[in-house]
Amino acid sequence: MRQIHFSAWLLIVLSAILQVIIFPLPGIYILSWFALTPLIFALQRARPAGELEIAGSTRLRPATPVQGFLLGYACGILWYAGTCYWIYNTMRQYGGLSAPEALLALFLFCCYLGLYHGLFGLLVSLLAASGRDFRRPLVMAPFLWVAVELARTRITGFPWNLLGIAQVDNLALCRIAASTGVYGISFEIALVNVALAAAFLVPREKRGAMLAAALAAAAVLQAGRLVDAPPAKADHAALLVQQNIPVSAEWTPASLQQTLNELTELTVKSVAASPMKIDLVVWPESPAAFFTNDPRFRDAVSAMARDTKTWTVVGSIGTSPTAGTGSQTSPIFNSAAWISPRGDWTARYDKIHLVPFGEYLPFPTLFSFAGGLTKEVGEFQHGTTRSPLEGGGQRLGVFICYESIFPDEVRQFADQGAQVFVNISNDGWYGDSGAYAQHLNQTRMRAIENDVWLLSATDTGVTAAVDPWGRVVARLARKQRATLIAPYALTSVTTFYTRHGDWFAYACAIISIGALFSRFTFSKNRKKADASS
Repeated sequence: MRQIHFSAWLLIVLSAILQVIIFPLPGIYILSWFALTPLIFALQRARPAGELEIAGSTRLRPATPVQGFLLGYACGILWYAGTCYWIYNTMRQYGGLSAPEALLALFLFCCYLGLYHGLFGLLVSLLAASGRDFRRPLVMAPFLWVAVELARTRITGFPWNLLGIAQVDNLALCRIAASTGVYGISFEIALVNVALAAAFLVPREKRGAMLAAALAAAAVLQAGRLVDAPPAKADHAALLVQQNIPVSAEWTPASLQQTLNELTELTVKSVAASPMKIDLVVWPESPAAFFTNDPRFRDAVSAMARDTKTWTVVGSIGTSPTAGTGSQTSPIFNSAAWISPRGDWTARYDKIHLVPFGEYLPFPTLFSFAGGLTKEVGEFQHGTTRSPLEGGGQRLGVFICYESIFPDEVRQFADQGAQVFVNISNDGWYGDSGAYAQHLNQTRMRAIENDVWLLSATDTGVTAAVDPWGRVVARLARKQRATLIAPYALTSVTTFYTRHGDWFAYACAIISIGALFSRFTFSKNRKKADASS
C-alpha cells in the first residue's frame, strides 16, 4: 500500500465523489461520463517506476493486482458510504440500534459491497502488461465493469444504482436497454470513461485528438437527453392510493380499524369523483398490520372493491390457511392480494426476493445484533412464483419494494405475459434521504427494458405512473395521504431483453474470462520462450 503513489489515492477519492453525485440526490447525471475516468487512470498510473521524466516528475506504472484491488476497494467503500448513507438512519431509527451499532452496520455494509469495486480494480490490474502498455486493460475495462455489475446482481443480490441508471432520463440512449438491459447503458458509459482515461495515457502529441474524440462521444451520447419521444398512448386509468402511514406507527385494534376506514373511504370517494373510468385500484406495501386472514381487513377491502366495481391490488401480510387470525404465526409473506369487483380474493403474489435484515435475518447467530428490523416487520418467507395476476382482461406483473432493482427478475413477469407492471413499495424506511428517488429511477428502468407501462404505488412517495419510455407522466407529492389517477395501457409485445434476459451481461463476463485466460496463457508461453532462449 505504501508503494501506491499519493496521486492515485487522490484520483480514487475523486472518482468515488463523482460516482456518488451522479445519482439522486443530487443526481448530476452528466458527470457519469467522467466518473470512472479517475479510477481507471489511477489503476494505470499507481506506483513509481523509479525513473524520472521531464522536469523531474515521477514515472508511474500500472498497479499490481494487490494494489489495484486496494484502490478499487477504497473507491467502492467510499461510493457505498456516499450513496447508501441512508442505511445508518434506517438501522438507527427502525432497527433499534444505537448510533455506534448503526454506524458499524453501515461500515460493514460498505466493506462488503465495496469488494466489487475492488474486484474491478484487481481484474484491470491483472490484464495490465509489463511496462507502460495500457491497451489491453483499457479495451477490456467496459467488459469487466459490466461483468462485475452482473456479479453484484447475481451473487450478492444488491445491484443498487448500476451505472446505467444514471442515464435513465436519456430517452435516446436508454432504448438500447430494450435489447441489452441496463447493462448496455453501463457499457456505453464505461466505454466513454475509458476513452477519456486513454487520452491522458497516450503520448502528448496524440493527447489533443484523443481527448477531443472522447469528449465528442460524450457530448453526442448525452445529447440524447434533449430528444423527446412522442407521447405514449394510455387507454386505461388506475387509482393509486398513497397511504402516508408512518413506519413507526403503534397499532391497536382501534387505530387499525380507523386507518382501514379512512383508506377505504378515501378510495371509494376518489373512484366516484374520477372523471374517467377506473380500471384498477392499487394500495401500496404498507406498514399497517393488514393480515390477509383478518376478517376485518378482508371484509373492508371486499366491500371497497364491490363499491368501486374495480379489480384491486392491496399490499398486505399474507398468511397460510393454518395461521391464526391477525397473528404473525409462521409462515407469513409480504404479499399483494388480488380482489375482484365482486369482492372475491382470487389470487396473491408473495414477494420472492426479500430484504436482508428488513424481512429476514441472514445468518441469525452472526447478525443477531441487527435483528431489530425483522422484529419490526416480521420474519417473512419467500414466495415461489412470478405468475402475473390476471382478471378483468388484464395481466399485472406485481413486484414488491426493492424487487424492482433486479432487472432479470422483473422481466420474468413480462416474459410470462404481464401487460403492465405494478410496483408496490413502502419507501418510508428511507426517510428524506435520496434513496426514494434512487429507487424510483431504478423502477423506471424496468419499464424501459420491457417496453411496458409501470404503476408505482408507495406508502409515502413517490407514487407515479411511468410510460414505456421511462418518463414519469403523473405523480403525487411525497408525504401526504392522497390518490392519483394514473394513466396506463396494456401491451403484449415483448422486447429482446424480455425474451432473453441478461445475455449481454453474460457475454461481457465470458469475454472477460477469455481475456484473463489469454493474458495468463500468453505470459506463461512468453516465460517459456525466454527461458529456452
